[in-house]
Amino acid sequence: MEENQSESTRLNKFISETGFCSRREADKLIADGHVQLNGRTAVLGDRASVQDEVLVRGKQIRATNKDKAVYIAFHKPVGITCTTERHIPGNIIDYIKHPERVFPIGRLDKPSEGLIFLTSNGDIVNKILRAGNRHEKEYEVAVDRPIAPEFLHKMQNGVPILGTITQKCVVRKKSKYIFTIILTQGLNRQIRRMCSYLGYSVTRLKRVRIMNVTLDGLAAGKWRNLTEQEMTIIHGLVADSTKTEEASRLNHLSAEEDYN
Repeated sequence: MEENQSESTRLNKFISETGFCSRREADKLIADGHVQLNGRTAVLGDRASVQDEVLVRGKQIRATNKDKAVYIAFHKPVGITCTTERHIPGNIIDYIKHPERVFPIGRLDKPSEGLIFLTSNGDIVNKILRAGNRHEKEYEVAVDRPIAPEFLHKMQNGVPILGTITQKCVVRKKSKYIFTIILTQGLNRQIRRMCSYLGYSVTRLKRVRIMNVTLDGLAAGKWRNLTEQEMTIIHGLVADSTKTEEASRLNHLSAEEDYN
């Protein structure tokens, strides 16, 4: 008997809600032929429910209870790679060694440090990463030259990188060589590219805040569970999204490449 559409969900969302990976990564697994749905190779656009058999790379996955989802704040040290690929040395999953299956929300590149979220709930990933939601991320950046007023002005008002002009943002000088910047974009290596365009090289980059959560009290290499109060605020911030799933995918190319 054909599955009732109201009781099913898109396969990429079904996979992400199990905590296996993000929705974007699920799309890639499906496109590459690594997902089986009820004995056949799944295709993009398929739907699944709890009654269906879903295998990813031969392993059956099952829906999880969102009420028991894991949400972690981690202070990523320099040298750790934000990937779930376990064969890559220094991957974030092996470093944390969390007992539950978790994956990072967004990324920080290997030479950068600072705050990153990890979760077992793939459904929330899209909502946090959507560029249109303008969720703030704050960074502390050290550069190789004294910071000039012209540099601050140009950083604030937009720099041409990756075929576009960066959005206006808040930039403040902290000391001779250090500034803070608050972004709502997530272009690939955005801060490093912006600085390079203006003739500066980044010597240290640290993310100190995502939305309402700060790095305060969290030493490099340590993680903690997000508090109930923090998650209440986060859920409130992402609840206002009115974007369709298709529109969200268009934003993924910028929003999820949050390497900085």
